[in-house]
Amino acid sequence: VLLFLMHYAPLRDWERDVLSMIREESYYFAPQAQTKIMNEGWATFWHSKIMTEYCLKDAEIIDYADHHSGTVATQQGQLNPYKMGLDLFRDIEYRWDTGRFGEEYEACDDLTAKREWNRNLGQGLEKIYEVRKIHNDVTFIDTFLTEEFCREHKLFVFAYNEKKARNEVATREFAKVKQQLLFQLTNVGRPFIFVEDANFGNRGELLLAHRHEGLDLDDGMAKKTLINIQRFWRRPVRLRSIRGGKGILYSFDGKEMAEEEADQNPQPEIFEELS
Repeated sequence: VLLFLMHYAPLRDWERDVLSMIREESYYFAPQAQTKIMNEGWATFWHSKIMTEYCLKDAEIIDYADHHSGTVATQQGQLNPYKMGLDLFRDIEYRWDTGRFGEEYEACDDLTAKREWNRNLGQGLEKIYEVRKIHNDVTFIDTFLTEEFCREHKLFVFAYNEKKARNEVATREFAKVKQQLLFQLTNVGRPFIFVEDANFGNRGELLLAHRHEGLDLDDGMAKKTLINIQRFWRRPVRLRSIRGGKGILYSFDGKEMAEEEADQNPQPEIFEELS
């Protein structure tokens, strides 16, 4: 959308330059954002391993423990990438050291045998180096997050209870926990928005479309974003999405925000491919 506005919005030169800088900066930081959990987890894994196995002196234990616990602490309603990455790398190391992977392990339905499973393969470090080399956060979670890991680390999905005015556990079901994590990480947690029509209604209005992938837009953020885009487009701007399973069309004309029902189109097409 930014590139489209740079090409077609009635902008002053300095405004075009600002958008260009914002866009270039976002592309620069994109690879880091796509591996946030892995990068922080990898650093914490080795910091912990080096300190506890090689470098730490008795007099330094309290200071180290205090620093490390602060790094991996998790606040309510937030995902700590340091802790998630560390725990998952440790889990991968343990699984590949003990052979808790592959068809034989997955096919075993003896809970006692699985709990005591150890093939003494010692492939853990080799595996995490391989994982670090070829994965990003999405594939990292998709490939290595297991039901056992979710149970052990007590992962769950929470939702806001309006009646009680607080967040509550919505589900601990593994498939839904994993799905929620992947939703948060795909496209760095940002929705997919495309330009659908730059002359909507033959009035020069800009129509944007949200590719709905299971999560509704944050209503407040959607409206604020629409207001900002209208400042560049100078004419009314609309955004089509799905909310609560029904099509919705947000509109902002520079003065008033409006909502109305709209047809659903979960797979909008890009208006024009720009180089």
